[in-house]
Amino acid sequence: MTYDPAALREVFERSTTYWAGFRRNVHRFAAAQAIYCPERQRGWTYAELGADVDALAAGLVSAGVRPGEVVVYQLFNGVEFALLYLATQQCGAVGAPINFRLSAGETAYVLDAARPVAYLYDADLSGTATEALRLASHAPATVLRVGGAGDGRAFDDLLDAGRSALAAGAATPSPPGDVTVYSETTRLFTSGTTGMPKGVPLPNLVEVFSAHDVIMHFPLSPYDRTLNMTPWFHRGGLYSGGPNPVFYVGAACVPMRTFEPARCLDFVADLGLTFLIGAPTNLALLATEQEARPRDLSTLRGIVTMGSPLDRAACLRYQKVLTPRIFNGYGTTESFWNTFLRPEDLPEHAGTAGRACTDDDVAVVVPGGAPTDDVPRDGETVGEVLVRSVKAGYAYDDAATTAQKFAGGWFATGDLATWDEGEFVTIVGRRDDMIISGGENVHPVQVEAVLAEHPAVADAAVVGVPDPTWGRLLVAYVVTAEPVSAAELDRHCREHPMLADFKRPRRYRFVSELPMTATGKKVHYRITEIATADAEAGLLESPT
Repeated sequence: MTYDPAALREVFERSTTYWAGFRRNVHRFAAAQAIYCPERQRGWTYAELGADVDALAAGLVSAGVRPGEVVVYQLFNGVEFALLYLATQQCGAVGAPINFRLSAGETAYVLDAARPVAYLYDADLSGTATEALRLASHAPATVLRVGGAGDGRAFDDLLDAGRSALAAGAATPSPPGDVTVYSETTRLFTSGTTGMPKGVPLPNLVEVFSAHDVIMHFPLSPYDRTLNMTPWFHRGGLYSGGPNPVFYVGAACVPMRTFEPARCLDFVADLGLTFLIGAPTNLALLATEQEARPRDLSTLRGIVTMGSPLDRAACLRYQKVLTPRIFNGYGTTESFWNTFLRPEDLPEHAGTAGRACTDDDVAVVVPGGAPTDDVPRDGETVGEVLVRSVKAGYAYDDAATTAQKFAGGWFATGDLATWDEGEFVTIVGRRDDMIISGGENVHPVQVEAVLAEHPAVADAAVVGVPDPTWGRLLVAYVVTAEPVSAAELDRHCREHPMLADFKRPRRYRFVSELPMTATGKKVHYRITEIATADAEAGLLESPT
């Protein structure tokens, strides 16, 4: 006989969706806790979470949200975020969580790029949201405030409208019949080469494979309780121990609105958390807090870090102070994590980002080269990291960038690394000089452009220097056209509508010239070397 895969294809393409996985848990683990909110001191079972997701999906439909349309939400970690992540999928829309640290101008840029039918924002961001809506050319039909009091429609109104519609006999929304594993469900925003946010569409298949990857690599089970210390709008926040894998496997998560190391460790001891996930900066603060006031952390099955390299000394310290089970995942917004370091790899491979994940291919190649142009596996030769992964959406919201970054099934990360004979990858930097500070991506070119708008600035270069708290501290080297102080430039950055607060330089150095190439390009790696030496010598100036 000749095998016909038509029936399998139908089940796979139409039934293997993230939403279907969550709905299985609504009845399979109906009485089990799905999410616990410390602020409310209230938990939701899977049955209760499913009912609220139904109501919110109905509310979104009543507000005019249609399949394929974008819903942008700018929220802190919390129950409302989780509900929107699930409800947008249920009604066939595209959920787009965005950075709550964006400036009004940057938020307006996203609204114009995504053109959402609805925009929801946390009440604490009212000033930024109001200004963003004024600056944007696109006006979302529905604008909702989450939490707090004030004018305008609130999130709870939408939830109540959905409950009323369902009580009156309205049909419970479900994904349209043409939704498949290839349909877009989530659109994340990362920073492009210009520093402005760039949309990364992710389909159902990526949702499912991302969840599977976490379930395999932790491993994560229905009996785990997680807390992701980083914002859920990040790929590493939403997909690594955040709502995505937790609700797919039937585990429970505890959202933390803003990271506080003391409260986080208290939650481990009081709530029996089994996994913590965060950036190396989070772990540094946890270790310091645990050394100052030790808690019982015996329920922890592991702490997973990602977002930037975890150096050897830090890794060994966290094993001693927090838990022996330290994991490190390396990846990007576009492709999630693609290498993974397990506790069993320690201490021998501490400081590396581990080896390729189970379903992924990773190559370290001559910068700009093809996947076959790999550099020697000697732990010394630096190359660019390429990945091939089913967790990548293989697209951006603009065709030119898609063609540039994705080729032949491979994604060019722009990260520089070495690898050894066991294919353990060690990240050493970025091709495009991007700086990761406090787990956030900062592109020097954007900050430099803002500084250059000040009339006293002739030129500027922004780099990062090592910092125990933030990973990298932003430093501006400034060539002046007239006298100006660091405090004045800091005020300029704070007030600029196109620069988020976390992107402003924390240290300054005034110089007569910047290292340049023969073609007039700034040599960022050389400036970084100078800045590192200047920091050690105490020559950098604080604006405050």
